[in-house]
Amino acid sequence: MSQTKLMLVDDEAAFVTAIQRRLAKRNLDIVPAYSGQEALGKLEADAKIDVVVLDIKMPGMGGIQTLREIKRVHPLIEVILLTGHATFESAMEGMKLGAFDYLMKPCDLDELLAKVDEARAKRRRYLERTQGSAGREFPDN
Repeated sequence: MSQTKLMLVDDEAAFVTAIQRRLAKRNLDIVPAYSGQEALGKLEADAKIDVVVLDIKMPGMGGIQTLREIKRVHPLIEVILLTGHATFESAMEGMKLGAFDYLMKPCDLDELLAKVDEARAKRRRYLERTQGSAGREFPDN
């Protein structure tokens, strides 16, 4: 299986750097972004991203607004919401908008990795199903 490509979106640069360093040791290819707008630009340039870990509370374009836009433009990319400021309501709003799951900050690294693996597996299963049926020819009736 190929390396997981993960985008980490958080306005706290020190947090992104620390998590990026730790996740890179676990064979993940990390694409950092420090705002919702930057994340959307990087997704436009690189459609091969499997999973986005997205902070809900960011200045400017917040996580919920960013999630809404990711799902509109890239509906197959799985998004895990991450926040230290989340209320149950914001997490539930994110889930209704199509987030794969959510975690509270600080989160356990193994728990984050497990969620990333689950999200990537879900995306891969969907892509295999849709690509598998697209190339199949059906007999005429």
